[in-house]
Amino acid sequence: MKNLANCSPREFVRQTAKIRHAVEKWLKVTDIMNIRKKLPEVAKDLPEDEREQTYAERGKQVVTMALDTIMDEHPDETADLLALCCFVNPEESDNYPMSDYLGAITEMINNEDVVRFFMSLVRLARTLGLTA
Repeated sequence: MKNLANCSPREFVRQTAKIRHAVEKWLKVTDIMNIRKKLPEVAKDLPEDEREQTYAERGKQVVTMALDTIMDEHPDETADLLALCCFVNPEESDNYPMSDYLGAITEMINNEDVVRFFMSLVRLARTLGLTA
């Protein structure tokens, strides 16, 4: 399946313009960047081993909360974004088996350039004040 990790440079530029708009909307609607702020701060006076364990537990909570948000509360927006990353019109996303998307996700996650692209979108969102 075509995706951001295996497309041509021109395809990448055109598609990422579409994705940028979808990501902007997705970041607003999911408020994903502020999930970690919903948890209490870790006490700074804890012994180091307890603090490390607390951070690990907190990390698991953040991941769980993020997955709940993107998969339970906003599955349509998340699926639309995934479709765009795979050069699929969001309205046609159900025409492909999930295995195609899972393979594409794996390929994109393992591609450093694609990961850097998404990180740049996050930085852009912060710059535009869409996230904290």
